[in-house]
Amino acid sequence: MRRRFVIEAVMVASYGHLLVPSRPVDYVLPYSSVLELYEMRDGGAPVMEDPEDDRHVKHIIGELIAFFEEPLNRKKIEKAMQVPWRESAPLLLSDMIQFTVVHAVDNAQYGELFDPIETELLLTGMKLDIPLLSDQFEYEDRLVEAGVPVQVYDIEDFEFAVEEGILSDDMSIT
Repeated sequence: MRRRFVIEAVMVASYGHLLVPSRPVDYVLPYSSVLELYEMRDGGAPVMEDPEDDRHVKHIIGELIAFFEEPLNRKKIEKAMQVPWRESAPLLLSDMIQFTVVHAVDNAQYGELFDPIETELLLTGMKLDIPLLSDQFEYEDRLVEAGVPVQVYDIEDFEFAVEEGILSDDMSIT
């Protein structure tokens, strides 16, 4: 069974171990995070502090963009973009990794506490009832403080999340 995670597209490019999971995964990406890849590729700002790492990550970003632009994948994404909250058909990167792009729609419910991408990530996790993967401690803390009903794993706990994870039932207080 594939484990599903909501994640920003750039994180897949930034963390190499996400591309070699021990079990099949489905990375669910709000469409706006896919669009961010273009900004990161074309913008002058570095993605990583180390110049060599930055070149490598930008190369992976370019490969991901090319993957999303493949005709069949583009068609699947365009179909999902026709209706809010529609999920694309699976975009198969390998036998272990697939992407699902979601036409997430920001709403004002969390707009004051989170930026638009963060809001779309948490709403996607809530709507689809799947956990988030994040590398931003501040974001994780704000999710907890705001009482957002979504499970979040730090990127450092990725293998645990894939192998074992925490079931929603285990998180409820009795």
